[in-house]
Amino acid sequence: MGGSYTFVAPTISIILAGRYDNETDPHEKFLRTMRGTQGALIIASTIQIILGFSGLWRNVVKLLSPLSAVPLVSLVGFGLYELGFPAVAKCVEIGLPELILMVAFSQYLPHVLHSGKGVFGRFSVLFTVSIVWLYAYILTISGAYKNVKLKTQAHCRVDRSGLIGGAPWISVPYPFQWGAPTFDAGECFAMMMTSFIAIVEVCLQYYLP
Repeated sequence: MGGSYTFVAPTISIILAGRYDNETDPHEKFLRTMRGTQGALIIASTIQIILGFSGLWRNVVKLLSPLSAVPLVSLVGFGLYELGFPAVAKCVEIGLPELILMVAFSQYLPHVLHSGKGVFGRFSVLFTVSIVWLYAYILTISGAYKNVKLKTQAHCRVDRSGLIGGAPWISVPYPFQWGAPTFDAGECFAMMMTSFIAIVEVCLQYYLP
């Protein structure tokens, strides 16, 4: 299954969960939210495994049509509107090209190209982020934001967060690198619903005419 943006909403809800408000150390709060996200994803992936290997999803697909599935996926997208578009408005010269490229990679190129259309459909987000980040980096080093407000620099420049400079050259991920996962019923249920929506998206993209 390709990456789905529907997982953004429950992940943000986990990050903003009230049970982490008592943690004053930012790093420790990050570790706790990552452990909570891990736990929710483990439960959600278990549901996908059960639906897949039991053959139950095959029966659901027979009843699924674009008329019933599209509203479900659309409502999730509209729910992310308040998170996405205000961020785009904070740096229009970066956000607008990203939107245009995203639509081109995910909707236009797969229908125009005869070879590699599956690659653009599945990895459109990765292509878009990489290209636009390089574009923002060129704007940053060329001095395009030297004389603008500090707030604009914080949203548009690529050297303000310290993520690139603070990251190690080589980092090998491993299971539970942030500690043992934690499980919360509400977070797991939200991630399970998101996982179900992601499966519907895959059916719309690959199986339905």
